[in-house]
Amino acid sequence: MLKLQIPKNRMNYLMKQVQHHYDAVILENGWEYYHKGRVSDIELQGTSIHARVKGQKVHETIINLEDFTHSECSCNYDGFCKHIAAAFFSLYAPYGRPELLLQQLKQAIHSRKKTVRSAASVLQGKKLEKPSSPLEDSMPVEWHRFFEGKFHGFSISHQQSIETFYESALETLPAYASAWKPSVQEVYRLHIILFMMRKIEQFYQETKSSYLSYYHENGCKITAKQCEERMEETLQAIDVKASTRAEPKHWHATLKMLSEFALHGKDSPIDWLLVYRLFWWEFKNHPKVLKEETQRLELLLSKKELTARRRDTLIIAKAHFDIIQGNKEDAFRLLATLKHPNTKDFFIYLHHYYESKQWEETLVWLRYLLPTVDQANHEDFRVFCQYWQDTAKHLDSDAEWVQVMESLLPRSYYYYTAYLLHTKRYRQWVDLQLANRISPLSLYAMELKAIEEHDAELLLPLYHQAAERAVLEKNRASYTTAVRLLKKLHAFYKQLGQEDRWEHYVYRLSDKFSRLRAFQEELKKGKWIR
Repeated sequence: MLKLQIPKNRMNYLMKQVQHHYDAVILENGWEYYHKGRVSDIELQGTSIHARVKGQKVHETIINLEDFTHSECSCNYDGFCKHIAAAFFSLYAPYGRPELLLQQLKQAIHSRKKTVRSAASVLQGKKLEKPSSPLEDSMPVEWHRFFEGKFHGFSISHQQSIETFYESALETLPAYASAWKPSVQEVYRLHIILFMMRKIEQFYQETKSSYLSYYHENGCKITAKQCEERMEETLQAIDVKASTRAEPKHWHATLKMLSEFALHGKDSPIDWLLVYRLFWWEFKNHPKVLKEETQRLELLLSKKELTARRRDTLIIAKAHFDIIQGNKEDAFRLLATLKHPNTKDFFIYLHHYYESKQWEETLVWLRYLLPTVDQANHEDFRVFCQYWQDTAKHLDSDAEWVQVMESLLPRSYYYYTAYLLHTKRYRQWVDLQLANRISPLSLYAMELKAIEEHDAELLLPLYHQAAERAVLEKNRASYTTAVRLLKKLHAFYKQLGQEDRWEHYVYRLSDKFSRLRAFQEELKKGKWIR
């Protein structure tokens, strides 16, 4: 058992905080993790306890001894999770039996809830009736409470899908603001999308342990992408300068809310980092709010107990402000400190500069992404290659583009081979097929025809290699394939007027594989040997 012992007053503080912030079920799950010995590497770093808790995977857990509310875990749970609870019980072990503490805390939690319910029932008659619709002059947090009320109890099941929620929210919620001022309606529509994003993230976390989790996760990711695209379209349609002048309080509350939940760095179907940067890009001409947010990020980054993923998220967010203000050198200097750079985090800049035809800036980001793009998903890799090819058209030479494609082989094979054909670099094209051991039977007839019309002799090595490789497979089907290739090879030699060279080759081939009787029979059927 781990023997780290914190001061008694700190332990008493944690017990009160756990009693206040935890649900009994989550707390009991945390005790089970502790009881099964899943807590390891527990140590004191400054005013924080760092520990590793093993679940389906190992999670990094931090307990803040000064302010428990700033404790965090690398898991996906939104709130105080069982991993933090497990680390808490490990800390209590030197003082007594954690199972007895669990019972005391559960009883205290039950008493607290009972008291709250009693107080709520006393005040129920005095409480003002909740509005049946959101109010125009209410703050965004009130709108979100209304949204939550409208979809209270909605859960993912066989009958209700994430797509159903998405469609229902878009159909019902905008109508409540139809009579509002246009400037408030704009902000309201953004909050509908933010609400949908948060609910999708919630559904994603709730269904991860379901036996249908793959289908639910896939649905969450598809719908999340739709929300991100809708958010981008909505932001682009708003004149942010005029809107912030008309509704400063709503926009200030919106940015504050976004900053609070968009930079947690946890696994989510929502690309919160993308959404955060899309919002703040619209405020690039508002130096005061940019400075305030930058200072907030600097304060967060100064904390020592951050997980690597959270720190990377904050670094990218802070670098974004340097980028949109034109301080690229400062941005790249900051990005160089990332622990785990991810290509997809920077496609926002690639898309922006490509769409606005700023080719020099596009080239800067293409070069920056090159070291990590080979790890990108298929769609991002495709976009990278396409953007490079289009950008190369605006350079004095395509030498760098060719070098990039060669460095990314074999993954860039399809993009590179198409470019070589397009630019009529047929010899390089053939060399590429030879290097990748591609059979002519696997290539498009139109491609081979184009090279044949240019110079049929370039294709000879390709057919030679494929035919001999087929023979080496040493079975009747492969011999038949080899003969098909040899027939085409014979036609090329005939076309080139080199039949003597063909006869010399085929007799040498027969001699090389003289022990393969079935192959010899195939050669005789073709009347190439006697």
